[in-house]
Amino acid sequence: MATAQGVTLESFAHLDEKKILRKMDLRLIPMLALLYLLSFLDRGNIGNAKIEGLQEDLNMEANQYNWCLTVFFFTYAAFEVPSNLLLKKLRPSRWLPFIMVGWGTVMTLMGIVQNYHGLLIARLFLGVAEAGLFPGVAYYLTMWYCRHEIQLRQALFFSAASVAGAFSGLLAFGISKMDGVGGYEGWRWIFILEGIATVIVAVLAFFVLHDFPETATFLTEEERAFVVFRLKYQGQVQNKEQGGAGVAQAEEFKWRYVRDAFSDWQIWVNIFVYWGIVCHLYGISLFLPTIIANLGYKSSTAQLMTVPIYITAAILAVVFAYLSDRVGKRSPFIIGFLCMMIVGFSMCITADPVKHPKVVYGGVFVAACAIYPAFPGVISWLANNLAGSYKRSAGMAIQIGVGNLGGAMASNFYRAKDKPKYVLGHGLELGFICAGIVAALILITGYTTINRKRERKMAEGRSVFTSEELSAMGDRAWPRPANKNNYHRGTVEISGSKKPPSGRHPTRVGFECVPGKLLVFKIFFQAHKVPDVLKVFIYRVKREKKLFKFHKNRIRDAVDDPEKSPFWVI
Repeated sequence: MATAQGVTLESFAHLDEKKILRKMDLRLIPMLALLYLLSFLDRGNIGNAKIEGLQEDLNMEANQYNWCLTVFFFTYAAFEVPSNLLLKKLRPSRWLPFIMVGWGTVMTLMGIVQNYHGLLIARLFLGVAEAGLFPGVAYYLTMWYCRHEIQLRQALFFSAASVAGAFSGLLAFGISKMDGVGGYEGWRWIFILEGIATVIVAVLAFFVLHDFPETATFLTEEERAFVVFRLKYQGQVQNKEQGGAGVAQAEEFKWRYVRDAFSDWQIWVNIFVYWGIVCHLYGISLFLPTIIANLGYKSSTAQLMTVPIYITAAILAVVFAYLSDRVGKRSPFIIGFLCMMIVGFSMCITADPVKHPKVVYGGVFVAACAIYPAFPGVISWLANNLAGSYKRSAGMAIQIGVGNLGGAMASNFYRAKDKPKYVLGHGLELGFICAGIVAALILITGYTTINRKRERKMAEGRSVFTSEELSAMGDRAWPRPANKNNYHRGTVEISGSKKPPSGRHPTRVGFECVPGKLLVFKIFFQAHKVPDVLKVFIYRVKREKKLFKFHKNRIRDAVDDPEKSPFWVI
């Protein structure tokens, strides 16, 4: 397998990068989306079962139903970090199907519970089993795709949640017609059939899932080398030559990575942004059928009226993820969707559901169409700023685990005694949205301040980062976020009065460039120090195009030893 040492981008110039990405997309995303569709379907179908008579048949009080929703998130949050660490140890192709069999079995058994306590215990175990899927897949995608590609894939994967919402309504509508079959109520068949489907797909996933790029059998050896090469120079996989891991699963686990994740301020601030979205995600998924039913529609109609909401949300999630990756920005889209959610919930809280049910339905529609596009953005935003595979694994599990405690809170926002207006529930949702906006602004300010300080230090020559340090700092190490259109790759020709020693340094080297006030060039070959002139060429559209020219008084050598693959800072 090719390694980064002695390899330039020109080594892979004959490969079609878009074709390789399409191959990865077709082999990874559909199965991952199916897994998450079943996961979200199985945790949220209790909302559909409720309006089909679950609460009455089990003689449950309103607060007992809410507790059944809440306890799921306690075990779900507690087991996410250990589950993500086990994912790396035991391989995704083994761990993910294993936990699927677990929650599919629990879901099937939920169909035969006879009382409140049985349902409560089943929901506890459902949280344990499902804990590893979403954070595991969110992390898993970062081991395949570069930073400027990740949100679109996260959205394609996460859009399964909104499809699950639509599918759940359609399934519940159809399955509820089985009421009385085998002596079971319709809501029991919802749990039983969806649980069996999960186990069947888990068996299929065991044979279909791939682990990491360097072992992917659907890629050629050269394509595998290229995918790993791209990730190394994004800081997502460390180099063997730098004491790191050459491949995703080879990085040695150290508890320091977990401690670093728990002590990283950005993770905890990001959790408030996450709460600003996830509270509403679960509020919508768990209570949407009930909210619509309380607008005066019968249960079957309420199930069907959830479908257009979720389908529209899924489409918007993919469209805006593409735009976010295209412009290289996360925060403007996240804040924009949070503001859109304020509009939606304000419509719900101000309109009279009896006199104006369509206005309330419209408010829920607007809110849902903002929630689902925002969610992949907040996941990708943090993933882009965590380097080192174990720290990223732990950090994303903390974000999603603690963040999903928002689901526990949202489970108690919509109380039966507050219907049909649900002023308290909608009001609490608005409060969390505002907190999310404040947290997003704090993150933007923090990242901007850190980047500007580093720019000044590097420009003054007071701070030198080795490639190991840049990898450890992750995306925050770059002076500017990488814009897909402007993230230049190509070669540098070194010339001038001082010629490099013959045979020691090449006169042309490969580079990656993130444009901004300060330009950082990663030299792939050993480079001659302090050249008189750098002629920079961008290899794009199968030709080399001269871009710009800098003189020696604007050049600093970022690393004294040219053997360490230096960064030229211009």
